[in-house]
Amino acid sequence: MSKPKVLVICTGNSMRSQMAEGLLRADLGDRIEVFSAGTHPTHVHSMAMAALAELGIDTSDHRSKSVNEFLFQRIDLVITVCDSAREICPIFPGAKKTVHKGYPDPMHVRPGMDPAELFRELRDQMRVELRDLVIKELNLASAGEGH
Repeated sequence: MSKPKVLVICTGNSMRSQMAEGLLRADLGDRIEVFSAGTHPTHVHSMAMAALAELGIDTSDHRSKSVNEFLFQRIDLVITVCDSAREICPIFPGAKKTVHKGYPDPMHVRPGMDPAELFRELRDQMRVELRDLVIKELNLASAGEGH
């Protein structure tokens, strides 16, 4: 039996969805296939990849992809991680379920905050929330949940 497929979407496929892909692959890669894409893909942001590298997550194969690459694939769960992507998210004929879990753009720096620290905060928040969301939405067994 094939693993369920999860697609994480944001606008540029440069930060949030890339981080989600790396985190979910690291934590649930033995139970799911995970991909990310953007409605208007740009480039993979180096600070997002650095935040993942701090956890030992290899992102050397990550590239910014368009949602068009996934339109006619069977996708079990589509997760939008920014409000813009949710609003313009295309219809996925093969998608069984679509959910939204919005996260702030880490490039909107709060005064006095180190941008790298904002990426770390986002990474840590996403790791817990998205992992739990995927387990719940796909009814995955929760055995072996260690990080």
